[in-house]
Amino acid sequence: MRNGEERGKDVFSGLATHDFQRAYQKSFFHAILKKITGKGSGLLSFDAIRRSLDVEGETDRGMREVEIDKIIGSLSRYEDFDESFLPRQTHTRGRWQAIDKALMRGEFLPPVELYKIGDFFFVIDGNHRVSVAREKGQKFIDAHIRELEIPFPISGEFNWQSIQLKQGKANFLKRTRLNELKPEVDINLTIAGQYHKLLDHIDVHRYYLSQTQQMEISYQDAVLSWVDNIYLPMIDVIREQKIMGLFPDRSESDLYVWIIEHLAYIQQRFPSGIGFREAARDFSRKRKSIWEKIKKFLKYNS
Repeated sequence: MRNGEERGKDVFSGLATHDFQRAYQKSFFHAILKKITGKGSGLLSFDAIRRSLDVEGETDRGMREVEIDKIIGSLSRYEDFDESFLPRQTHTRGRWQAIDKALMRGEFLPPVELYKIGDFFFVIDGNHRVSVAREKGQKFIDAHIRELEIPFPISGEFNWQSIQLKQGKANFLKRTRLNELKPEVDINLTIAGQYHKLLDHIDVHRYYLSQTQQMEISYQDAVLSWVDNIYLPMIDVIREQKIMGLFPDRSESDLYVWIIEHLAYIQQRFPSGIGFREAARDFSRKRKSIWEKIKKFLKYNS
């Protein structure tokens, strides 16, 4: 009987060794493919994601089955596995193979611990269990969930730039309350990191209002004045000049930021007589000229 048990252990050990080698080799080829194609984002760092989000609370969601493909990051082991949870380091071998053997024997494995953000999950504890289960073709895994509450939904395909934009807009609206004060004005930017520039514009506008009127201007009054006297007039100019045709993948709000920055630049060179329309025309003319040169270059080299 003992010999039979020993042979069974040897069989499981051999299979686990083979499984790990296959998973590790897959990870190696994934890394090569990533270098060639530039595709593949790697396993995400939970801490890096959390630092960038305005977390409003945390709720214990208890036990449930989780779709393994929705687990996209880790609290501490994001460098040990790739985006498919394949092992990237050989020091994971012992733990990985022990879990593989336990699964082959039909032993009970405790549920993994996960953080949930939107529709996606990050491993607190159980990275190796997720890795083995995914390599074995499991679609779901038992998990204990802690959900972080954020001010906007995250669903569909995980897109970090889109999430940064949503968080930027959420911060902007939280500070300005523009969705309450002017619900008909919807400011949408398509480039991450730009919303803080709008907050800077409002701060500068508030300062000049206070200086001009020789009194303290409330932040909400400054927001309304900025919208009515700076932002919306510039949007009218953008529409009047038909500039959007040069930038089909951008928004009117993007152009507002670019033209205001261009206006500040040319006002430094020509301190008097430069307004919104002149800045917009100059911006459009220069951008159109650059775009025409790019098109000629691409046509010549195609």
